[in-house]
Amino acid sequence: MQDLSTIRRFLAFAGVFLVVNTITALVGIAILGALSWLLGVAVLVVAVPLVALTLRLERRYSVVARLAQDQDGDLATVVEESALGVRVLRALGRGRQITERFVAGARGLRRTELRKVRLQAALWCVLVLLPEAAIAIILAISAWGVATGALTVGTLVAAVTIMTYLYWPIASLGWLLTEAGNAAAATRRYWEVRDVAPAIVDPPDPVALGPVCGRVEFRAVRFRHEGAEAEVLRGVDLVVEPGETMALVGATGSGKTVLTSLVGRLADVTGGAVLLDGVDVRRLRLADLRTAVATAFEDPVLISASVRENVALGLPDASDDDVWEALRVAGAAGFVEALPRGLATRIGERGLSLSGGQRQRLALARAVLGRPPVLVLDDPLSALDVHTEAEVEAALRSVLGGVTALVVAHRPSTLQLADRVALLEGGRVTAVGTHRELLAANAVYRDLLSSPDAERVGAA
Repeated sequence: MQDLSTIRRFLAFAGVFLVVNTITALVGIAILGALSWLLGVAVLVVAVPLVALTLRLERRYSVVARLAQDQDGDLATVVEESALGVRVLRALGRGRQITERFVAGARGLRRTELRKVRLQAALWCVLVLLPEAAIAIILAISAWGVATGALTVGTLVAAVTIMTYLYWPIASLGWLLTEAGNAAAATRRYWEVRDVAPAIVDPPDPVALGPVCGRVEFRAVRFRHEGAEAEVLRGVDLVVEPGETMALVGATGSGKTVLTSLVGRLADVTGGAVLLDGVDVRRLRLADLRTAVATAFEDPVLISASVRENVALGLPDASDDDVWEALRVAGAAGFVEALPRGLATRIGERGLSLSGGQRQRLALARAVLGRPPVLVLDDPLSALDVHTEAEVEAALRSVLGGVTALVVAHRPSTLQLADRVALLEGGRVTAVGTHRELLAANAVYRDLLSSPDAERVGAA
């Protein structure tokens, strides 16, 4: 945002004066040369070192300006992270360390800004002193020319008048070139972001998505994070039939979250394919696909807006009745009714004015709003207490009965919502069956549900 402000300021003000003053200086110098070749030579004697020194200082200034902007961004990041993680910092007693980190960054930025000021002062010095020297040289040459008869008094007066008129346009170039350096550095930073091509885009010839039945198939799916050597998924084969609820269970790092992200193309497979009603999801328009597939994440992300705007983020035309129905399914209607303005209550940045469980329930309500054909729930009940989870699960039964659902789960009560359970081990599906079948026949499944880390089974 600061870079965009710098660019806008330059384009709206400094850029215009830079062009106008440069043209004015060039025209004035040309007129001096037309009055007398001696005056033209005098101007060139001053102009050549003026241009050379200005370009040299400007190059150095642009490097320092870019460094200052990067340090400013890093410092803002420290402030943001400290504000968002203030409870963690206090709990761990890291307040002094993060303060020292901020102070060190601020001092580094201060040193860089002082370097900018010194370079700017040197630039101003060159642009102020050399025009003054040019006036002195022109006076000397003109006086000699008048004394010898080579120049008239009128030419002398004209030359001095022109140089006096050119003094401010030339001197102002110092500030204008400084602004140009800042704008150039800001523009480079801006285009560094804009030039990053999105990894996931619409296909060149998308397939139209008709009425969605909701059959989801993972066919020999493989996935590797960019730059990583090991694969997270190593050939997953799994079919979720229309209207079926499939639970995913596995130890931390088994690839459950990655698998769920592939359905809505939040990430793309590196091998194999994910099919929706027999069509590779990579052949569908992203807008169509993500209308058909709704996702609720373990880490709920809310915006600084009203409750209604957060819940209806993906379906802004939803009625209040639909929003309230989604809130009831997510077990959030009670606390929303208790808020000062109900649905119109603003929840603050990232929803930090709410508890973790309340944020998670709003995110779940957002996912179930509109009853999408396919619902992906990445452990959306992990922040709920047992009593609240039971209420939400009871309401979810009515929703899951009519949609295809892929649910990352770890509690037995949540697993019992599923028609079938898929066990992920080492990036592969090693067993599929009902909760009771796997509990009776699969030792790994029993160990996951009975281990001290059972509460964390669904977190990967």
